[in-house]
Amino acid sequence: MPATYRRTHGVRHLFAALDLKADKLYGHVSSSKKHQDILRFLKVLRRRYHRSERLYVVLDNFSPHKHRTVTEWAAENNVELVFTPTQASWLNRIECHFAPLRSFVLRGSHYPNHEALATAIRSYLRWRNKHSRHARLLREQKKIKVV
Repeated sequence: MPATYRRTHGVRHLFAALDLKADKLYGHVSSSKKHQDILRFLKVLRRRYHRSERLYVVLDNFSPHKHRTVTEWAAENNVELVFTPTQASWLNRIECHFAPLRSFVLRGSHYPNHEALATAIRSYLRWRNKHSRHARLLREQKKIKVV
C-alpha cells in the first residue's frame, strides 16, 4: 500500500460481517462511519436472515456502535450487539479475514479512485465466498497478529 499522508479525496471505510455458520463474508464500503452508516449496514444484514433468527453482531467499542439509535433499533429487531473488550479486537472472528483482503486487494495497488477500490473489494468478497477453503486464503488468514 502506498504511504500517502495527504488524502485529498478522503478515505473509505469498510463495514464487514462474517456469517460463521455459512462462512460468508459481507461488506459495504462507505465514505463515513457515523451511526447512520452503521445502522444502514445492520439493516442490510437483518434483511438477509429470517426475522425469527436472533443475530449476534460482534463489534468493537467505537462510539457510533453504541449510539442510542443503533442500540434501540437492535433491541427492536432481534439483533444482539456484543462488544469486544477494549484492546481485544483479536477476539472478533472476522479480524483474520482482513489479512487476505489486504493481501489480495490492497497490497501493491494504486486504484485510480474510490469506486475502483470499492469494486475490487466487492469482487474479492464474491470470490472469497465461493472459495472460502482455498489454501492461499487459509494461509493468509493465519497471519493475524495477536499482541
